[in-house]
Amino acid sequence: MPEGRPAQEQHDAYDVVVLGTGAAGLTAALAAAHAGASVGLFEKGEKVGGTTALSSAVVWLPANRYAAEAGVADSRQEGLDYLESLSHGLILPELAEALVDTTAEMLDWLEADTPVHFRLVPGFPDYHPEHPGGKPTGGRSIEPVLFSYDAIPTWVDRVVGAPRRMNVSDTPTGGGTGVLAADELARREESGLEGLGRALVGSLLAGCLEQGVVPQTRARATRQVVEADRVVGVEVEGPDGVRTVRARSVVLATGGFEYDAELVRDFLRGPVRSPAGVPTNTGDGLRMAMRVGARLGNMREAWWVPVVELPGERADGGSNVFLVLRERTLPRSIVVNDQGRRFTNEAANYNALGGAFHAFDPTRFRYVNQPAHLVFDEGFVQRYGCFGNAPGTPVPDFIHRAGSLAELAGLIGVPARALDETVQRWNTMAAAGHDDDFDRGDSAYDGWCGDRTQYPGVGATLGPLDQAPYYAVELVGSTLGTKGGPRTDVDGAVLDVDGDRIEGLFAAGNAMAGPTGMVYGGAGGTLGPAMVFGYRAGRAAAR
Repeated sequence: MPEGRPAQEQHDAYDVVVLGTGAAGLTAALAAAHAGASVGLFEKGEKVGGTTALSSAVVWLPANRYAAEAGVADSRQEGLDYLESLSHGLILPELAEALVDTTAEMLDWLEADTPVHFRLVPGFPDYHPEHPGGKPTGGRSIEPVLFSYDAIPTWVDRVVGAPRRMNVSDTPTGGGTGVLAADELARREESGLEGLGRALVGSLLAGCLEQGVVPQTRARATRQVVEADRVVGVEVEGPDGVRTVRARSVVLATGGFEYDAELVRDFLRGPVRSPAGVPTNTGDGLRMAMRVGARLGNMREAWWVPVVELPGERADGGSNVFLVLRERTLPRSIVVNDQGRRFTNEAANYNALGGAFHAFDPTRFRYVNQPAHLVFDEGFVQRYGCFGNAPGTPVPDFIHRAGSLAELAGLIGVPARALDETVQRWNTMAAAGHDDDFDRGDSAYDGWCGDRTQYPGVGATLGPLDQAPYYAVELVGSTLGTKGGPRTDVDGAVLDVDGDRIEGLFAAGNAMAGPTGMVYGGAGGTLGPAMVFGYRAGRAAAR
């Protein structure tokens, strides 16, 4: 497979310039090149892939071909009904329709003409499967097949993240065991096969290289060049200074603004700290769009996620965090606020949990559920392990440990009596098989990341805390990335404050106003829209 022109070769003019090399940017660049355009692809960081490369790379798309091939019933109308049922007025119908209606076209193109190939993650439920049009038994979450970096060997160390040899369907999050047979692991290592985010980035990158589109790294776009009310290029800052790159069209795919404290303060709802993505997401595309009069949308929203802050530093300078997906879902664990009380269904999808972390008490004038702590017991540790440690092994040193609930309450600063009452009530409800307070376990999604030996069923997520010692760790309201930006039409063309197109400017991914509003439809709900609107923007920019 050709690796394209030498990376040092640079031009000062292209048909299309794409800014950013996550899923949205790579898809836009590949789509534009396939449409016959010359494409300049610029990446601010030293490595390509953005937050996509750190992700599980699951892609959520209603009525997709892989579900149909597996005999899963789905339809355009069901997909639209599902999004509308969750919209709360924040989803523009034309964007929802474009998302659903472009799925088949984009996937057919990827399968036929590019190195990008997917497969179904069997059984993965939608995040709100009981809503109209929802899928309790899955069908909308797909993942890239394993990709061999032997096809693009000079790029293996130039993509964000470290090699991970599993598909998400091999992991507990995707319904697997999390353990590969030794011979299979050896085969994957010898063949250079990778899964998850780097598999998606690698296959998209390979497609770009086949088309002669070579990412230029350490190249930060700072502002557009505008002539006669049309964007005709960008100024790009690199190690050798600033240069002007001209283009008929520019696609903003620079990610969100979660690493810019001022933009977070000014736009996001509720408190947030320790973002989980790449630290290059500082709102460059947002600022560029605002400079030329873009209308903004969805600015208060983000892809919320609870995390645990880990000791030490991350190699790329980003927040050193652990995404807490499984630990809060498994039996023998609960989450409490600083009053020692549960405040939510701990097993709900991570994006929806953002609402619980942002609850505000007008009398005390404070966010009542921050700080919060995940609490679990020795039975949890022995059966499940935690935070990457195997079952029965010691818990990490940064986690509080106590011989009693009263002692644990003192360590984490919550009322001892309240914590004891909360745990006793939880144990009573777990024994009865129903969470009367927050309905944990009622949804088909709730147990998916829990105890797979008990799934489906409430036993996958309900279980008592009754075995000392007890443990606790602070659970922080964080984000995978922001989802506000310039409003666009269905082809990603950026609109101005009057609703007219800003000629020559497009946006996709987390750099655009999120087409699904506050909704995270299911696993891959970030990357599905990112790829669809990257595809549409790339093709439109090439035209």
